[in-house]
Amino acid sequence: MTTIEERPLAPGPGRPPGTLRSLGAAGGRRYAAALVVDAVGAGLLRPFLLLYGVGVLGMGVGRAGLALSLGMLAGLAVVPLTGRWIDRGARSLPVAATLVVRAAGVGVLLAGHGAGGFTVAAVLLGVGSQSWPTTHAAFVATLVTGRVRDAALAAGRSLRNAGLGVGALIATVVLSGGAGALRVLALVTGAACLTAAALVGSMRVSAARVPAARVAGARVAGAQPDGTAWLGALSVANLPYAFCFDVLEVALPALLVTGLHASPGWPSGIFVGNTVLVITLQVALVVRLSRYPRRTVFGWAGWLLAVAYLGFWAAGGLGGTAGAAAVAGVSVLYTVGEILYAGSGTALVVASAPPQLLGRALARWELSTGLGRAAAPAALTGLLAVGPGVLWGVMAVGTALAALAVRRLAPAR
Repeated sequence: MTTIEERPLAPGPGRPPGTLRSLGAAGGRRYAAALVVDAVGAGLLRPFLLLYGVGVLGMGVGRAGLALSLGMLAGLAVVPLTGRWIDRGARSLPVAATLVVRAAGVGVLLAGHGAGGFTVAAVLLGVGSQSWPTTHAAFVATLVTGRVRDAALAAGRSLRNAGLGVGALIATVVLSGGAGALRVLALVTGAACLTAAALVGSMRVSAARVPAARVAGARVAGAQPDGTAWLGALSVANLPYAFCFDVLEVALPALLVTGLHASPGWPSGIFVGNTVLVITLQVALVVRLSRYPRRTVFGWAGWLLAVAYLGFWAAGGLGGTAGAAAVAGVSVLYTVGEILYAGSGTALVVASAPPQLLGRALARWELSTGLGRAAAPAALTGLLAVGPGVLWGVMAVGTALAALAVRRLAPAR
């Protein structure tokens, strides 16, 4: 492995100026093309999987939703195995494998009938989707180091969000064709997964497995000999943070439409605005904040999110259009907190984990994020049913406490 260089990305010719060049440092045009192809393909189908089960296969909404949940849980169960595979030195092959598994899931979706086929497809899609972040981060970490790696990871998120958005827009137009259009979207999604897998597989990237004898020498400040004692506490602290992703998709629509009786256009507009800000600001903020330790930025993310949650609470008290506009304004602060969290969390784990345990550390981190996201819809709607003050108060306090834990327990990287 190359020696990690922790210098900040200061202005000058050495700083990645944008998304594409950052990705170019982490795999070149082929990998960037694979990310784009996969993201657009995923955007075509992923938001409409439930509709596929209901409209094409004739399933009930509840049964289709249960199948999708089982698929995501099955995917989480496979993540630790993916981490161990990475620690054996595999890099491009696990990334390609996640894409092939998802393509297989789409194939079963097209060929299957009824609840059984849909459930098998959901499991395959869940396995591929849940393992993707771990394999992608390990792949990038092998090709670039230090702060350039952080920028490359941020660039990957920006490009993926853009691709998902483009795919979803295309699908929205195509869906006017009915159930047959859903099959076409699924077919294109499967082809996109296979194309992206071929691009990644052709790169043949791997990393030498670090001998077990070197484990004792891989120490992180304040950690035990294996260098990952901090990871357990950080994974627990990550759970409240991980809820933030579902605030935009679950809590805010419920607050705006049912609580403030606002038009459904408000949550849609906020979602689009959030996506645009993430795409345009992700790399720039990661580069600008590279002068600060990742742990510090991670903590700032928690405080920003906590303040945003209190802002949502206050905005909801205004009621009507004024309240909806205030929620939209606070959502900008929330988006900045989300960007800082996404840009520092995985980067902190990659920078702090010993090379021989990178896969398992990333798997444990992504498992924590996945569990948080799995619990978020039920927890958020349950708290909101008690009252908006309970929802936003619990979210603000929980995230602030998590930020304090990050400050005290995370490695100073």
